[in-house]
Amino acid sequence: MKCPNCSSKDIGKIGSHQFYCWSCFIELTVNAGKMSVYQVEKDGTLSSLDDLFSLENATDAAHQLQATS
Repeated sequence: MKCPNCSSKDIGKIGSHQFYCWSCFIELTVNAGKMSVYQVEKDGTLSSLDDLFSLENATDAAHQLQATS
């Protein structure tokens, strides 16, 4: 699995449907085949980055994440 943001393979699982990229520090959530991408802010809140990724790329990445979990 590659990160949809930086293409790193340094992805860790942090929850049943949650992943974290240790290279670019984003959180990925997969639910029902749909992936959401978030930036973790300094205060710990999450800001959506979904508008930066195309639907096709996000769907492909979501399927890859589900296959590796």
